[in-house]
Amino acid sequence: MKKLIIYTSQTGFTKQYATWIAERTGADLLDLKEAKKKNEAFFASYEAIVYGGWAMAGNLVKVKWFLEKAVSWKNKRLAIFCVGGSPNDNPDVARWLHQVLTDEQRTYIKAFYCQGGFAYEKMSAASRLAMKMFVGALKKKKDATDDEKEMVNRISASYDISDIKYIEPIVAYLQSEK
Repeated sequence: MKKLIIYTSQTGFTKQYATWIAERTGADLLDLKEAKKKNEAFFASYEAIVYGGWAMAGNLVKVKWFLEKAVSWKNKRLAIFCVGGSPNDNPDVARWLHQVLTDEQRTYIKAFYCQGGFAYEKMSAASRLAMKMFVGALKKKKDATDDEKEMVNRISASYDISDIKYIEPIVAYLQSEK
């Protein structure tokens, strides 16, 4: 099965996961900027297409392009994966990931999450400022929950909790029979 991994990455975590998935499955790897330049004939030769992006403010960045294309790719094995700063076992991750796709999209697109981290030094100035403002607001919150306090501690500085083991469900999906 010919596979394609398309990704967008701001700080490198999503690119790392996309690279790991491509290496493990023999898939071709393409940055979203390059994918947007390709025509439908290019995508026609692939039997599986995966989109990877990063989480920002409860959204999967730039997924709209993939979801619009996916409507005409329903005969392919399709998946999205999101890389974020929350650990995989955070219960909010499953809830949020469920909301990324509509009920109909979930019938032909599988969604996955991979914990990554924060790399403030690699973020755009706007993203870095937004995160610092968010952290500042949480720190000042008088009735912060334990989860919010833990989040402040986690996202106050750069960290990396990525691990190749988190690609296993994606690899299994790409290698399984349809």
